[in-house]
Formats: sequence, C-alpha cells, structure tokens
Amino acid sequence: MRAAQIALVALLAASLPALAQRGNQPHAKPPAHGPTAYHGAPHTYEPQHNFSDKQGHPSAPHVDGKTWVGHDTGPNDPHYHLDNPWEHGHFTGGFGPSHRWRLVGGGPSRFWFNGWYWSVAPYDVGYCDGWLWDSDEIIIYDDPDHVGWYLAYNVRLGVYVHVMYLG
Repeated sequence: MRAAQIALVALLAASLPALAQRGNQPHAKPPAHGPTAYHGAPHTYEPQHNFSDKQGHPSAPHVDGKTWVGHDTGPNDPHYHLDNPWEHGHFTGGFGPSHRWRLVGGGPSRFWFNGWYWSVAPYDVGYCDGWLWDSDEIIIYDDPDHVGWYLAYNVRLGVYVHVMYLG
C-alpha cells in the first residue's frame, strides 16, 4: 500500500509541469487562410502599438475570427519595404493550418524549424517576446501586401509577426 502511495505522489509530481502549461492554450482556432490584400486607407501605427482591440485580446497583432488585427497598413508600409525581396528564395514547405511547424531554436533575429531558417521583421520583434523559440508551434501564411515577407502565426499565443525566409 505504501509503495502505491509513493508511486501516485511521484506520478502527480511528474505531471505538474504539463498542468502548469494548461494556461498557454491557443487563444483561438488557427485561421484557415492568411489575410486578403488590404484595399482600404492604410493605417499607421507607432512602434510597439497595442493591438488589444477587446478585453482579453493580446497587445500584439493577432487573429480575431477571420480578421487579421493589425494587418491594415497596406502594401506601401515602409516598415516592411525590402530592396531585394525573396533574396533567399521562396518558402515551399507548406502554408496554412495543415502545416504546423515546431520551433527548435534561435530567437527573433534567426530561428529555425525542419532545417529552414527565418528572421522576424525588425519592426515586429517586440511582438514576439513571449515566444518559446525551442518549442512553440507556428503556422506560416503568405503576406499578400508586403513583398518578401510571410506571416508566422504562433498557435499557443494566437499572435503573428512578419517573417523573412532565410533558406
């Protein structure tokens, strides 16, 4: 009987880290597709703008249902201008929620998964400070407005940032 109690306590102690991560569940179902090209009047945002459009929403760019909150600066946003778009080639690994990629290392300036390397847009670095660069799952989407950039959606946090494919 004593051995069974010790085994139960050990099992509970071993499961605590998994239970502690329960609060990090995705904010919403990942979007079925990326944003459509923006055709309205472009918005401008100051650095590290708070995108929390409703109580309980993240302060970073995020997806609310089918709306990509924060993806409304239009194709001429100087923060995402590149002199040499696609200089490292195009990503062909797969897009959308049927292709989830687990981060395995790095940080905003250079991270990787499945042997592919990426970099977060300098303007967006502050929006990924809660990312777990060695374990978070992300989904890659095309960015229809900013040539040379993709959007990386963090499944755990429900937020996204602009990323460049490095090869």
